[in-house]
Amino acid sequence: MAGSVGSEDGDIGFQIAPMVDVVFVLMLFFMASAGVQVVEKELAMNLPSGSGKASDIPSTPIIVDISGDGDVAVNDQPYGDKGDKNLEKLRDFFKSTISQFGDKDPVIVRPSPETTHERIMDVLNAAAASHVKNLAFSG
Repeated sequence: MAGSVGSEDGDIGFQIAPMVDVVFVLMLFFMASAGVQVVEKELAMNLPSGSGKASDIPSTPIIVDISGDGDVAVNDQPYGDKGDKNLEKLRDFFKSTISQFGDKDPVIVRPSPETTHERIMDVLNAAAASHVKNLAFSG
């Protein structure tokens, strides 16, 4: 039969032309990717120096402990008991600390597990009234 490629049983055999095409495509791919080289460059950076300015000094945290019965202590000094809802002494402490050292020092509130949410809110209200901006909770 004219134009038949295979033998009579349908086996067409190994064809070399598609294999050569695949090899040429792979060679083209690797040659193109080999041309792309990574050029390393040095970055110019100014590293910080230890100038010793006051702004370089790390801040000291202000730790506010709230006991289960509602007593408030700042760095182990009492600043309000359970009867003082407005915590005026704590507000005055926050205001004087912020005016003296700025608002850079973090305030960490550590309530005990038995503390009521109302008492925690009293401390947060005192901090907000004193314009404390750096506040966190600790367990």
